[in-house]
Amino acid sequence: MKHLLCKLSLCIILLFCFSTRIYAQPPTAFGLKCEYLVKPIGIDAIHPRLTWLMNDKAQGAAQTAYQLFVGTDSTAIVSGKGNMLATTKIASSNNLAIYNGQTLKPFTKYYWKVQLWGQAGKKIAPSAVSSFETGMMGMQNWKGSWISDNKGIAVNPAPYFRNTFKVDKTIRSARAYIAVAGLYELYLNGKKIGNHRLDPMYTRFDRRTLYVSYDVTSQLQNGKNAVGVLLGNGWYNHQSTAVWYFHQAPWRGRPAFCMDLRITYTDGSVETVKSGTDWKTSLSPVVFNSIYTAEHYDGRLEQTGWNTANFDDSKWKPVINRSAPSMNIVSQAMQPIRAVDTISTKSVTKLDSDVWVFDMGRNISGVSQITVKGDSGTVIRLKHAERLNKNGHVDQSNIDLHYRPTDDKDPFQTDIFILGGHGEETFSPRFNYKGFQYIEVSSSKPITIGKENIKAFFMHSDVEPIGTVKASNPVINQIWSATNNSYLSNLFGYPTDCPQREKNGWTGDAHIASETGLYNFDGITVYEKWLADHRDEQQPNGVLPSIIPTGGWGYEWGNGPDWTSTIAIIPYNIYLFYGDSKLLADSYNAIEKYVNHIDELYPTGLTTWGLGDWVPVKSVSPVELTSSVYYYADANILAKAAKILGRPADYAKYSALANKIKKAINAKYLDTTTGIYGKGLQTELSVPLYWGVTPDNMKAKVADNLAKRVAADNFHLDVGILGAKAILSALSDNGHSDVAYRIASQETYPSWGWWMVNGATTLYENWAIDAKSDISLNHIMFGEIGAWFYKGIAGIHPDPEHPGFKNVLLQPHFAPGLNEFTATHKGPFGKIVSSWQRNGDMVTYKVKVPANSTAAISFPAGKVSLNGKPVNNPSLYKVSAGSYVFEVK
Repeated sequence: MKHLLCKLSLCIILLFCFSTRIYAQPPTAFGLKCEYLVKPIGIDAIHPRLTWLMNDKAQGAAQTAYQLFVGTDSTAIVSGKGNMLATTKIASSNNLAIYNGQTLKPFTKYYWKVQLWGQAGKKIAPSAVSSFETGMMGMQNWKGSWISDNKGIAVNPAPYFRNTFKVDKTIRSARAYIAVAGLYELYLNGKKIGNHRLDPMYTRFDRRTLYVSYDVTSQLQNGKNAVGVLLGNGWYNHQSTAVWYFHQAPWRGRPAFCMDLRITYTDGSVETVKSGTDWKTSLSPVVFNSIYTAEHYDGRLEQTGWNTANFDDSKWKPVINRSAPSMNIVSQAMQPIRAVDTISTKSVTKLDSDVWVFDMGRNISGVSQITVKGDSGTVIRLKHAERLNKNGHVDQSNIDLHYRPTDDKDPFQTDIFILGGHGEETFSPRFNYKGFQYIEVSSSKPITIGKENIKAFFMHSDVEPIGTVKASNPVINQIWSATNNSYLSNLFGYPTDCPQREKNGWTGDAHIASETGLYNFDGITVYEKWLADHRDEQQPNGVLPSIIPTGGWGYEWGNGPDWTSTIAIIPYNIYLFYGDSKLLADSYNAIEKYVNHIDELYPTGLTTWGLGDWVPVKSVSPVELTSSVYYYADANILAKAAKILGRPADYAKYSALANKIKKAINAKYLDTTTGIYGKGLQTELSVPLYWGVTPDNMKAKVADNLAKRVAADNFHLDVGILGAKAILSALSDNGHSDVAYRIASQETYPSWGWWMVNGATTLYENWAIDAKSDISLNHIMFGEIGAWFYKGIAGIHPDPEHPGFKNVLLQPHFAPGLNEFTATHKGPFGKIVSSWQRNGDMVTYKVKVPANSTAAISFPAGKVSLNGKPVNNPSLYKVSAGSYVFEVK
C-alpha cells in the first residue's frame, strides 16, 4: 500500500509538471501597436511605426533579431507571408520599426505580425496577428462636400443634418470618415456612433483640420438607412467673450462638416454615401452651446426620431455648400476624449424649496447629468463650481476672473435645461465640459430631486495609465493621486492649464508637467498632435504664442523661453521616454527657428524675455536668470537633436551657443567663491542646478547652499512654478534626497501636503488656499512632484544614450522617514519595478527589469548584497532583464 501511494504521488507530481509546461505561456511577442494605437483605423501615415513587446520571463531575456510580415491577407500573415512587406531576419534588439514596404493604399486594411528570436538566437513563438487600416491619405480622396445650414455665427441653436440611403447588397465592411469645423455627434439609424466626446480635437482650424474614422459595419441595415449629424460650436465658433478674444478668431464660422460613408460590398464594389446638397437641416433642442461656459437645452423642441430612416423631414431646410476650413484635412490618430469615470453624488443639501447643492466628492473635469420629471417649460439651472460660499451656495469667484460676458444670457459654467414635460427626462451636455466638484441645481417650478438624480462624468483624453506609486506615507499617495487627477483634468487633445476658468493650452504649464504625464500615462499621441499645433502657430521668425492653439492672442505676452520651451523640451522628453526620434525630427526646424530668433534678439546669451517664476510663495527671482536658463535648455536640446539626427555642423554650432549661454549666466549670477546664484533664493539655486547650467565642479557647493536655504526656510517651499519644477530633483540628484523628501512630505503651508490635509483631490494654482487671486483648484503647473516620485525616490530614469528605457537608470533614494516605497512604470519594453522596504537598519530593494532591456543601478552609500553575495561596485551595478532582490545596510 505504501509503495502504491508513492507511485501515485509521483504520478501526480509528474502530471503537475507536465501540465505546468503545457499551460505556461511560452516566450512570444505581444502588445502590437501601429502609430502607438491598438488596431487603428483611418491612419494617414505612409510609413507607420510598428511597435511590440517581448514576453519572456527568463533572467537575461533579450531579443536578438526580428522579422516583420505585413500584408492584406490575414491567412497569409499567419503562415509567415506578407505581400506588402516580408523582411529578412534582422539582427536587432529594436522593438520599433518603421514600415518601408510597398506603398500603402488608402481605405485598406493591413495585417501584420512579428517573429522574434531570443537569447542564443533561439526562435520564439510569433506574435498574434494585428492590423491597421489606412484612411484618406490625402485631400484628393474625399468624395463629399463641406456643408452647413444657412445661418450666421451669431445664431445660437445647434443644427441637425440628415440624409437617407438604401443598401441593396450584402455589406462586407463600412467606414465613416467625418471632418468637422466645430464639434459633432454622428448617428446611424438612430444610434450614436462611438463613445468619443468633443470630437474632433481642437486645432488651428484654418491651417489643419482633423477627421475621425469609424467602423460602422454593424450599424447599417439592409434597405433604407438614415445618417444624422448634430454640430456644436467648440473652439471654431466661440460664442462666449473673455480676455483671450476667441470670439474674434480669424477662422470663426458657423460649424460645417464633410463626411464620406464608404461601404464595401461582398461582391467587391464600393459605394460612398457623402455629404452634399441632397442633405437637409433643422435647428436642434441644443439652443446654445459654448465650449467655454455651458450648454442650454430645450426639451420642448425635441424631434423624436430625427436621425431614423422613416422620420418626416418635409419641414426641414436644404443645406448649403461651404468652403473647407483648411486645405490640410488629416487623420485624428490619437487617443480620444471619453467619459472615463462615472461619479455618483456624495451628498446633497437642500438650501431652499427650489435650490439644492450636490457634492460629487472630488474635483473633476467633465459634465454632470440630471434625470428628472417636471412640467413642460420648467427651467432647471445647473451651476458648477469648485467650492462653496459660507452660506452653502456654490462659489465661482475663484474661476470667473477672465470671463467678460456681454449680457446675462450665457452664465458661467451653468447649464440650462428646459423640460419638455414628457415624463422622466435626462440631460447632459454634448459640446461642453467644466471643472467642478459642486453643482447647484435650481428650478423655476417644484420638482422632486435627490442624490440619485445627479451624476457626473470625469472626461479627459483616454490615455492608458502606465505608472503606479505607493508609499507608506498616505500623504504621498494623496499627492500622487491628486497630481494625476489634475493632469488628466487638463488633457483634452492638448494639455491645458485648468478645466474651468480657461481651458487654454498654456505652454509653460505643459512642459513643466510633461514628465509627470509620461511617467504615469501613455500620452505620446496627444503630445505629437499638440506639437503639430505648435508648428501651425509658429511665426516665420520663430516666435510662438503662450497658449496653443490660439485665435491670435499670446504672441505679445507670456511667451518667452521659460514658457514656450515646449517646442524643444517635449519632443526631447518623448525621445527619452519612447526612444522614438520622429517628433524630434518633425520639430527640429521649429526649434532651430525659435533658438535663432532668441539669439538674434539677445546676442549676449542672456535674455529678459519671459514671465519668470510664476506665483511664488514670497521671494521673486530675476526673470533674466530663469529665462536664460530655459534658453540654454533649448539650445542644448537643439544640439542634442542635431547629433541624434545626424547633423554634425548643427551639433557643433548649437553646442557652442549653449556653452556661450551657460558661461554668460554663470559669469553674471554665480559667485564661484560662495557657490551662490544671485541672492541665494531657492529658485535661483535650483533652476541652474536642475537644467545643467551649474559647472560640474560647483554642483556640490551650490546644492549644499540650496539645502541650507531650504533649512533656513524651515524645510518649506519658497518657489513659483519654475522653482517647483527644479527644486526636488536639484536636491535629490546632488546628495540631498533627505531634504527633498522633507519638502515633498510637508503638511503645513506652503506645501503640496498642505493642500491634501485641507481636502484637496487635485492640485491648486496657488500655495495659499485663501489667496485673493490665482486660486483655481485644478491646475497642473505645480505638478512636477508627480514625476519626482519616480525620479527622486524610486530613482527610475531613462538613459539618454539608450532611450526609451532600453537601459534603465535606477538611482533609488531611501528617504529617512519613509518605510516603504514602490513605483512601477510600463515603458516601451515593459514594466519596470523599483521597490524598497526598510527593516531596521537594512533596506530590501526589489527591482524588475523587463525583457529585452537592461538596467544600471546606482545605490546610495552602504553595503549591498544580492543573494547573500556582496555587490562589489554598488555605485554602478549593471543587470540584465529579470527580477532581483538586494539588501542594503
